[in-house]
Amino acid sequence: MLAPLLTFGFVACNDTTPTDPMPDVERDIVDIVLESNDFNTLEAALVQADLVATLQGPGPFTVFAPNDAAFSAYLSDNNLEANDLLNSPALGDVLTYHVLSGAVTSGQLSAGAQGTVNGADLYLSEDPEGNWWINGNTRIIDADITASNGVIHVLDYVIVPPSQTIAEIAVDATEGDSPEFTQLVGALQRADLVGAVNDSEANYTVFAPTDAAFQALYDALGVNGYEDIPLETLTAVLTAHVVPSRAFSQDLRQGAELPTLNSDATLTVDLSALTVGGANLNADMLNILATNGVIHVINDVIVP
Repeated sequence: MLAPLLTFGFVACNDTTPTDPMPDVERDIVDIVLESNDFNTLEAALVQADLVATLQGPGPFTVFAPNDAAFSAYLSDNNLEANDLLNSPALGDVLTYHVLSGAVTSGQLSAGAQGTVNGADLYLSEDPEGNWWINGNTRIIDADITASNGVIHVLDYVIVPPSQTIAEIAVDATEGDSPEFTQLVGALQRADLVGAVNDSEANYTVFAPTDAAFQALYDALGVNGYEDIPLETLTAVLTAHVVPSRAFSQDLRQGAELPTLNSDATLTVDLSALTVGGANLNADMLNILATNGVIHVINDVIVP
């Protein structure tokens, strides 16, 4: 199942103005969570995962803290109850994925991979309006709540470390109740490119056409499917959909030229038209996080 996805819209953040606040010498991170009316679910989760003593330690820590509304949205999107989350064996891993070693204020945030206490990386992006996002689907809505042992930034959603490669996500989608990416996966198999997007050491951005997009291409070419497209042409088309770096929607900039695995093709970003390489971005299916990159769904096949 695809993870909850982010639409392409950008929204103003409540407070991400770079600051260098003085720490609250009286209250540690746990004290602030316990005293707030906005972190009831987080409080229960920290207790259940036996992380209270850890976050009362000297640190310092940076905690990206989902508020109660963030947990509610996450639970609703995943058809879960609070007890399902609290009793999950993965609870500790999810919570530690929200914690960095060291105190990082909003003015010290930098785009790109950040190692977490969990051991997995999270990915920070700054959108054109100056707002900060994590993994493309979670926004920092309040920043620089300082404590004696670190700093808290409030999130509007829960972040979860990825567990599948790009190829695994695509294959899983072909087997869902409403199958998608069947044509993309079949075309990748024919072009012997599945291994490339399954490489756990890689770091890709894949613009993934829907099945409907492939059907429109077949109709335009007068063919029955990807098997009827010359292999060299099919390979050139598919590699033009893969950028050899990780770029979330918030990282894209108007007029940017993105290199691809096809050395003869670059993709031009047009944010006003919501297109990349002339293909329409599917605003409901962006920023699908994988262990080796990110997927953005597009409604057209890019033909270099």
